[in-house]
Amino acid sequence: MEHSNLRWCSDGFEIGCDNREKVRVAFALDCCDREAIAHVATTQGIKSEDVQDLVITAVENRFGRINTLPKPIEWLTDNGSCFIAKDTKSLLMDIGMEPCTTPVRSPQSNGMAEAFVKTFKRDYVSVNPIPDAETVIAQLPLWFEHYNTLHPHKALGYRSPREFLNRQTEI
Repeated sequence: MEHSNLRWCSDGFEIGCDNREKVRVAFALDCCDREAIAHVATTQGIKSEDVQDLVITAVENRFGRINTLPKPIEWLTDNGSCFIAKDTKSLLMDIGMEPCTTPVRSPQSNGMAEAFVKTFKRDYVSVNPIPDAETVIAQLPLWFEHYNTLHPHKALGYRSPREFLNRQTEI
């Protein structure tokens, strides 16, 4: 994407803790600046309500408290039940987002989200202690903040998402 806030992608992943608990995480990522705008985490399965919370948090993080987006943003996901649920799609359309799903059995169509999961697991999950779900959930905001403020991206000229965003606003 040439500009921020044209397409956001979302997906989920699982973190297996040392004590065999599982943390499930869903995130929203801007397809231009690569910022992980928001995330939700639970020890249960990700539900439609969790995705709706994720969408609202992402919009508020980017635009503040608003009822409708200033311009439509495409919301790209796979066909997971939490993403294609009627209530999720209804919320997206109510606030001015355009739901878009990848073809069935084609997760690579959401390649940016898949690449983010790979990076996050490699650079954060695998190098930090993950004894239990409580510890992981407590650390997630720090990992996401580090990713957004310090993690360099080749596609962003080896800048972090926030460095890239700050440079966009300076120009």
